Amino acid sequence: MFVICKREFISLFKSIKSIIMIAILFAVSYYAAKFSSLLASGVELTAGEAEDIHTIGLLSVILLLGQLFVFGLSHDTINRETHERTMRFLVTRASRSAILFGKFLGIWVFWFVCIAVSFLLISIFSKKFDLFIFSQTMSLVTYQAALAVLLSVLISRPGYTMFLGNILGLLLPALGFWAVFSPNGWVNWMKFFIPFYYLERDDFTFLVILALAGLMMLAADAVFRRREC
Repeated sequence: MFVICKREFISLFKSIKSIIMIAILFAVSYYAAKFSSLLASGVELTAGEAEDIHTIGLLSVILLLGQLFVFGLSHDTINRETHERTMRFLVTRASRSAILFGKFLGIWVFWFVCIAVSFLLISIFSKKFDLFIFSQTMSLVTYQAALAVLLSVLISRPGYTMFLGNILGLLLPALGFWAVFSPNGWVNWMKFFIPFYYLERDDFTFLVILALAGLMMLAADAVFRRREC
């Protein structure tokens, strides 16, 4: 599993798309933190909001574009191997569960490194590393990575997951905010399955997001173990 994790991690860093997305994350983190004092002076904020103002740029990118970024890099993490017939070689070396969770872990570690470096850049200006907000951000990225893996298992053609991933990457943030703030009961129930509801709270309910990601990975594993390579 760890060999597959390492392979996935390295392949992500070699991608041109990855380099562009990392550059966007780092640039937004740096400049948003650098000029956060200007934003704080022009907007009325509570004491807690003012304290976390340095992270606003990075959090906005992850909330609004994070799913699109994760899908863009990892929409075909499983079905690419199946489509190119390399999965038949992999299953002779490792179990299907090891392949699946190794791929997921490689994606997760890649984003962990990116987010951690972004928070280190932010800490230059905020003079602290906010472990709570970092944990919230990583829970969201974990959910996004699990959803990308599940989609790649359910849909066999990489071209289809690329198209659907782009659509979902754009729609999910809007759907999440709509579900959280809508008074309509037919829509409001969806908030319990979308991470934005748990991220707006200043407590440890964001751990539910990790549970949702775990359920998606278990579903992906159950499907993948029964699928032909």
